[in-house]
Amino acid sequence: MNRARPAPLPGLSRRDFVRGAGAAMLLSAVPWSARAAREPSVRTLTFDHLHTGERLSVAYAEGGAYLSDALAQVDRVLRDHYSDEVHPIDPALLDLLHEVQRRTGSRAPLQVISGYRSPRTNARLRAQGRGVGTRSLHMRGEAIDIRLADVPSAAIRDVALAMQRGGVGYYAGSDFVHLDVGRVRRWNG
Repeated sequence: MNRARPAPLPGLSRRDFVRGAGAAMLLSAVPWSARAAREPSVRTLTFDHLHTGERLSVAYAEGGAYLSDALAQVDRVLRDHYSDEVHPIDPALLDLLHEVQRRTGSRAPLQVISGYRSPRTNARLRAQGRGVGTRSLHMRGEAIDIRLADVPSAAIRDVALAMQRGGVGYYAGSDFVHLDVGRVRRWNG
């Protein structure tokens, strides 16, 4: 079967036609991509504090900005549950948690065992032989101990280790994972 080529438009070469069609396709994509760039990405976390019974679901960041009211709510729920002292939680830790949840596919709340710990609480727990470090990043709001009901703790550990964004401690006997935004390191408890 012999197909006839369509006749080119008068004054328009085939090359010019192809260039024009490519430009038209590119321009048709601009409104969509511009719209996508304007739509902020919202980062949300849900915490279930196992010691206080408090639960918080909060959008803590939108686009490239952290939401100060939301961060204050997070600081409150992740406070030292022994002394009730509130301390700022490093937003980088929240981003780490968000990414761990995304990569594990978890839909469950973050079960919090320990968030912020005051220096006084940390010293007391250390004196009781509870295995806390003298310079624990919990005291700076840069560490958290968690588990997820729908992801094995070993899988959380593996995902966090692959990310290489801080310290990862795995406590198999107590079934939780320590995550922090300090230097990259690992240990088993």
